[in-house]
Amino acid sequence: MKQRDLFMVFFRVGILGYGGGPSSIPLVHKEVVDKYKWMDADEFGDILALGNALPGPIATKMAGYIGYRVGGVLGMLNALAATMVPTILLMIFLLTALNSYKDQPWVKGMAEAVVPVVAVMLAVLTWDFINKSGKSKLGWIWTIVALIVSLVLLQMMNVHPAILISVLLLGALFKKDSSPSEQKQGGGDQT
Repeated sequence: MKQRDLFMVFFRVGILGYGGGPSSIPLVHKEVVDKYKWMDADEFGDILALGNALPGPIATKMAGYIGYRVGGVLGMLNALAATMVPTILLMIFLLTALNSYKDQPWVKGMAEAVVPVVAVMLAVLTWDFINKSGKSKLGWIWTIVALIVSLVLLQMMNVHPAILISVLLLGALFKKDSSPSEQKQGGGDQT
C-alpha cells in the first residue's frame, strides 16, 4: 500500500508540478506532510534546505530521499520513477505539440499564466515556514532577523543560497544546547 501511495504522490507531483522545482515543492509538502503525514513540517523544511544545498533538480532529490525514508530502496526507486516518468512523457508529447504552435498567442499566454500561480504557491509555503519558525524556540524576533539578514545576503549582496544554507547548517550543528541541569535551574522546576 505504501509503495502505491508513494508512486501516486510523486506521479501527481510530476504531472502537476508545471514549472519545475518551485512549483513542485508545495505539492510535495501538501502530500507528504498534510495528507499522508510521513513527516512533519520541520522535517520537510530540513529536507528542503539540504536538498537546495545539493546539486541537481530538487524534485528528484526530494523524491529519492522521501521514497527511501518511507519505503526503503524500493520506495526510493519507485518515487524517482514516478517523478521522472510524467516529465519524460510530457516532454515528448507536449513539446512536440506545442512546438508546432509556439507562435500562437494562446501558447504564450499559457506559459505566462503559470508564473503568478507558482508565485502564490511559493508565498503560501513561505508563510507557513515563517509562521512555524516564529512559533518555534527561535521566536518571532530571531525569525524576523533571519529573514532580513537572508534577504540582504541573497538579494543585495548576491550570496549564493547554498553558502547561506551551509553556514546555517554548520551553525546549527555546532550550536551548544543547554544541558539538562541548566534547564532545571532556569526552567522553573518547583519540586
